[in-house]
Amino acid sequence: MIRFAALDFETADYGSDSACALGLTFVENTTVRDTVYRLIRPPRNRMMFTHIHGIRWADVAEEAGFEAVWSALSPRLEGLDFIAAHNASFDKRILEGCCAAFGLPMPEIPFVCTVNLSRALWNVRPTKLPDVCRHLCIPLNHHHAASDAEACARIVTSALEDGWSITEEVR
Repeated sequence: MIRFAALDFETADYGSDSACALGLTFVENTTVRDTVYRLIRPPRNRMMFTHIHGIRWADVAEEAGFEAVWSALSPRLEGLDFIAAHNASFDKRILEGCCAAFGLPMPEIPFVCTVNLSRALWNVRPTKLPDVCRHLCIPLNHHHAASDAEACARIVTSALEDGWSITEEVR
């Protein structure tokens, strides 16, 4: 059995500790089991990317900070084979920055990048999330963390259905 999570962050500013939304989709084999969406109060009230994701300070000002959100969700990552993210270096950097800022341990789970997976397996170009979703007929509400995470999970499940193995190097 393959168990993984797909992760997507939206950020408030350029800081790697500025997560303002998190989407996590949990998958067993090729079945999506659950998607979790949480707004997060970032450490600063600078909302530089509202024009991209639509999240305003008023939306997150009363939400829990990263420490509380991640402490509640991170136990669900135990025993997973990997974490998938579209442009994994970005989401991994945000996770590392947030964990470091709050003194939390970074999960020791490999990341799989669905940008690289899409290029390697289907030669999709360009490989922005909407392009890959269009190619695979996956619904997407782009820049909503839950939708992005679920779309990323469905990219991986499509790859698994097409014969991709987690032992293949695409990170």
